[in-house]
Amino acid sequence: MPETPEMTTPPFLVSWNLTKRCNLRCVHCYLGAVELEGASDIDTRSALRIVDEIASINPSAMVIMTGGEPLLRPDLPEIASYASSKGLSVVVGTNGTLLTPSAIESLIKANVAGVGVSLDSAAPEVHDRFRGVPGAWLSTIKGIDNLKESGLPFQLHLTVTKENRGSLKDVIRLAGEKGATGVNIFFLVCTGRGQQMTDLSPSEYEGVLEEIAKADDTAGGVMVRARCAPHIVRVAGRINPDGSLARGGTSGCIAATGYMRITPEGRVTPCPYIPPSPEGPAIGEKSLKDIWEKDPLFTAMRKRDLEGRCGGCEFKETCGGCRARAFASGNSLSGEDPWCVYTPSKNASEKITGTFVRWTAEAQERLDKAPSFLRSMIKKGVEAYARSKGLNEITPEVMATLRKRAGR
Repeated sequence: MPETPEMTTPPFLVSWNLTKRCNLRCVHCYLGAVELEGASDIDTRSALRIVDEIASINPSAMVIMTGGEPLLRPDLPEIASYASSKGLSVVVGTNGTLLTPSAIESLIKANVAGVGVSLDSAAPEVHDRFRGVPGAWLSTIKGIDNLKESGLPFQLHLTVTKENRGSLKDVIRLAGEKGATGVNIFFLVCTGRGQQMTDLSPSEYEGVLEEIAKADDTAGGVMVRARCAPHIVRVAGRINPDGSLARGGTSGCIAATGYMRITPEGRVTPCPYIPPSPEGPAIGEKSLKDIWEKDPLFTAMRKRDLEGRCGGCEFKETCGGCRARAFASGNSLSGEDPWCVYTPSKNASEKITGTFVRWTAEAQERLDKAPSFLRSMIKKGVEAYARSKGLNEITPEVMATLRKRAGR
């Protein structure tokens, strides 16, 4: 049944590129950020209006304020503070080089909930080659040490490429030593300046996902998660079925169902790796609510009318493949994900039709008590767990069992 605006749940996660300005020149930047130029930045007043638009859809959403390098905007604390006052949960995504004690203090005063710091390798020379500036690694490590000293929670972000794919364990170890709460491992989609890079092969991609699934329960208290990698749902279930990832600790692609991106110019796309078109929707021309609920790109992605192997796969609902990667490879947004090595089983269509899971009223009531920005992810995780156990109904007992096994 096609989704109507009335059935559309609000986004719980919004990634907002506040600027294209950057003090580094990263070879894998999906935005193609321009060094120290800010011609496309919106002014403070316009930024505050965008905050109002986000809060009007979901006042408890999580907003990732990133760039470019967002700390190059002097008004970042003002924007973050205003967003926090509206009930939004604000986190900042940064390269870490500008995280001085005073900058961190301004974020704390603005009620920023946490920081994500990009660190592409535990080896300085590898990180600096990625970032295009000698000494970048050392500046980032100083910023991380300042975060640890301040007590502001932070995670490390790593984008996997051919050059650094063997350093995951070292980065996870470093994260633990520095006091990070987690490591988010992103997978390159060749857009922006990243179009010039050599991608992982499908088999290498699968191998990295297997390593992440194995690290899930061996990272010494550091949460390890794959981002922009919906296949982790399938891989974790095979490699580490008792780990937290397979027990509902992750989900497939949430673009257009729980997630969207806002560009520095105010244009809106389902995810950062789907580039905006000049004719694409922009805040100001339309309300953010109308874009989310009615824009053809968003509604088409929610229908999950997929083609090729993705369309006939038993993991269609829990994974769905990366739509941005399908688009970047020359296919349509509904095409099959070229990075996936999995061949759907012969009776996949029968499994797909049997994937509906019903929530009892009591279980739904418990779900509704979860923070709204987490609700969609929790729902997908619990349903994935139920399907893995052959259950077609979710009760409070199922939720309690999953919660207990996850150690929460």
